[in-house]
Amino acid sequence: MTVTMTAGKAAPPPQALARVIAVANQKGGVGKTTTTFNLGVALARLGHRVLLVDMDPQAALTASTGVPVAQLEASIYDLLLDPKLDPDSVLQHTRSGVDLLPANIDLSAAEIELVNMTLRELILRDILTPLRERYGYILIDCPPSLGLLTINALAAADEVLIPLQCEYLATRGLALLLRTLSRVQERLNPGLRITGILPTMYDARTLHAREVLAELQDNFPGQVFDITIKDSVRLKESPAAGLSVVDYDPSHDAAQSYMKLAKEIADA
Repeated sequence: MTVTMTAGKAAPPPQALARVIAVANQKGGVGKTTTTFNLGVALARLGHRVLLVDMDPQAALTASTGVPVAQLEASIYDLLLDPKLDPDSVLQHTRSGVDLLPANIDLSAAEIELVNMTLRELILRDILTPLRERYGYILIDCPPSLGLLTINALAAADEVLIPLQCEYLATRGLALLLRTLSRVQERLNPGLRITGILPTMYDARTLHAREVLAELQDNFPGQVFDITIKDSVRLKESPAAGLSVVDYDPSHDAAQSYMKLAKEIADA
């Protein structure tokens, strides 16, 4: 269901290189990390090699995969600050079968330290370029902001997946995010396109959630996934076990939804 920011279906990138998808929304708590992890594992279960990139200083993605954040000797922060560092020295193999470029709290300083670097918006792109030949998919978990870390992710990505909580306050910032995507497309990454808007934390029992979903579908025709991710205790429990919900409870509705999402993205 990959579409451009304007209209029409975009052609997929060359199959020899990984599709790089940034999972972005400047609002926190909308399911970015949950989606990055579970979609990544679901793609791996379909037989694809997957790399996850944690660009959030809160390191929730890193913790969710079971990687001990406090014991990391190196993280994505070190790669951003030292272009000569080998990414393999930072790469972590996880029990879920996906690889990870992890984050820790050091990343919070990167926004300031990158300011004076040449082509600072393109550093992550340069880090990921040699890795694209090794993976089918690279998924980037963006921080809840539109700062330099997110701009790096958008500049490095082929596509943007937007998780959006089905409530009024969560939809208010969507126009700002789309304007940012357009600016990145114009100035840094002309090929950037939207994979789709993914409704998350959806509760069909409430009129409000149904109305928000209907409004999204009306305002962004062809850009909203038919798949919805329902709010679930299982989605909160699984990271504590260091597992995606796809492995934690494969028969659960959320696991099935992420598998359907992975198939739809893989078939696009």
